[in-house]
Amino acid sequence: MRIWDLHCHLSGVDGDTPSQRMDQLLSAADRMGIERICVFMGMEWAYDPEPDELRHQNDQVLEALKGREDRALGFAYLNPAHVKASLAELKRCVEEGPMVGVKLWVARRCNTPEAEEVITRAAGLDAVIYQHTWLKLGGTPPTAGGGNLPGESTPQEVAEVASKVPSARLICGHTGGNWELGIRAIRPVRHVPIGIGGSYPTRGMVEMAVRELGAERIIYGSDAGGRSFATQLAKVMGAQIPNQDKELILGGNLRRMLEPILTRKGIRTE
Repeated sequence: MRIWDLHCHLSGVDGDTPSQRMDQLLSAADRMGIERICVFMGMEWAYDPEPDELRHQNDQVLEALKGREDRALGFAYLNPAHVKASLAELKRCVEEGPMVGVKLWVARRCNTPEAEEVITRAAGLDAVIYQHTWLKLGGTPPTAGGGNLPGESTPQEVAEVASKVPSARLICGHTGGNWELGIRAIRPVRHVPIGIGGSYPTRGMVEMAVRELGAERIIYGSDAGGRSFATQLAKVMGAQIPNQDKELILGGNLRRMLEPILTRKGIRTE
């Protein structure tokens, strides 16, 4: 099967430079038979990065991509708390640069006007937008008992913004963490797939997603180096679903979603 990994990071990987860390990621990917990986965010994370830090993290990904364009694709890390700076990074890294997608994390909820402006602009470039989502116990802001971060999006909010900006190539990242609720929350918005990376390889997760959403709306990713390629692949490889569904989840769906921007940039998928 042709495996493309939606969700990889330079953090949590050995190496003193972005290039060294990328080599480590690709070495591990080779052992798992993974053809291409998508990479976003720098060597050290920031929850709410200032414009200079945002640019610095994207520069590290750009450095890591050099000479590895046939194996790795980059997503620009943007922060809707700084709309002007984020739009400038979108232009630099995606419109005029080699990146093919956008990563939105926890600085602003995706249904805020600021995030919607960034999402709308990214949609105009055919960029794939990976929106981190989570559903934590407790209130917001976080308390001792848990709860989402103040700017942390939920699958319900992804569904809301996807309905307002239907041209956006949004992915509901992590399926909300609580995947039983996340799958149901995103189900009505039929053009939005889920990313299944970054949680334990729990039995039944992929089977439920196929049953409720269809295999065409599920995208494999690992969240390496925070998670291992092997455990995340196990979610799909061990699922009781047909092989043709596994082929879609492990790479076919991501390639289809990326096809417009890859074609625009002249990037071959074979």
